[in-house]
Amino acid sequence: MIERTGMVLEGGGSRGIFTAGAIDYLIEQDMKIPYVIGVSAGACNAVDYVSGQIGRTRECMIVKEKAYRYVSMRNMIKQKSLFDMDMIFDKFPNQYIPFDYDVFFHSGMICEITVTNCITGKAEYYSERRDKERLMQLCRASSSLPVAAPMVFMNGVPYLDGGIGNSIPIGRSIRVGNRKHIVILTRKEGYRKRTDNRKAAFIKRYYRGYPRLIQSILRRPYVYNRTLDLMDELEKQGKIFVIRPQDKIISKVERKPEKLEEFYRHGYEQMKERFDDLMCYLQL
Repeated sequence: MIERTGMVLEGGGSRGIFTAGAIDYLIEQDMKIPYVIGVSAGACNAVDYVSGQIGRTRECMIVKEKAYRYVSMRNMIKQKSLFDMDMIFDKFPNQYIPFDYDVFFHSGMICEITVTNCITGKAEYYSERRDKERLMQLCRASSSLPVAAPMVFMNGVPYLDGGIGNSIPIGRSIRVGNRKHIVILTRKEGYRKRTDNRKAAFIKRYYRGYPRLIQSILRRPYVYNRTLDLMDELEKQGKIFVIRPQDKIISKVERKPEKLEEFYRHGYEQMKERFDDLMCYLQL
């Protein structure tokens, strides 16, 4: 266990398979980072990292059997969600691809899941050490993309994708007292989000009644790009260690197993190639 070190995992839908490859290599090396924080798909990766289940995220995301596929327009009609969230956060962890709750709850690592409060529009950070259902509810909320998934209510409060409030919570890792920071991104170096004014009117209608959520969604490109600017500077100063894709990026909703497998391997190889550099950064 490495003291005062945090690992920050970005989301990105299917692009999270890159992160899955990277953390699987870390698990193979028995590298236990004491603090892990994830957003959306990064939250799913985070809990699998803490449970030490090599290949679990990969197995959940690369679905070859039709009965287990969870992305389809049929879901939008039946559940008002592009993703079958019951499959991902109930049937997978509790039946088909079991999640090791016992190892997770008894781990010495801190795992925080980022969600966005729809009333305040701000990111909130939660950990769960006892309740299986609440843990998966937090992961579900963190992964509920705007429009593509319904809000998740916890204690009467509606939540959505953690990326709305904080896509890359490097600031959170700093604030809790970590001195070293490993950040795994799912976009290539130099990427910046573009503002799409055409979506603004739709978002305002769709989430009427949640003015602060609307504001956060519309401000997300600005906040995201500002965070990346900060991270670029921190990386140049040697204050953070960043792993990111070098090859062609896949779609957020990519479903082709061969493309997902290729991106998974890319994440694994990137971490493997830079592992010695990571050890130098951590001074191990």
